[in-house]
Amino acid sequence: QVHLVESGGGLVQAGGSLGLSCAASGSILSINDMVWYRQAPGKQRELVASITRRGITNYADSVKGRFTISRDNARNMIYLQMNTLKPEDTAVYYCTADVTEPNYRFQGYWGQGTQVTVSS
Repeated sequence: QVHLVESGGGLVQAGGSLGLSCAASGSILSINDMVWYRQAPGKQRELVASITRRGITNYADSVKGRFTISRDNARNMIYLQMNTLKPEDTAVYYCTADVTEPNYRFQGYWGQGTQVTVSS
């Protein structure tokens, strides 16, 4: 079993910054792709940013140039630095991880989510 725990959400004014973290723990041999998703009220969940184990990143057009995803493979951590935040960035942010477990089983895991609220 693997657990993902996000932290760093909160309330910020438009134009401000927040940093999110996600810690993975449990039965982990290695973690492959790690992804941040978000879901705003009444909207579908959307991919925000992803990063491969080797550090190749991908971003939603809506956050390019403002958000930066990074990871620490040694600590099984993923980060999302969010700058120049906009009210439309308000959502619950989830981290996900594609995990290879010690028995070589591949399994995807989700965190519980952290709320980010951007006031105008």
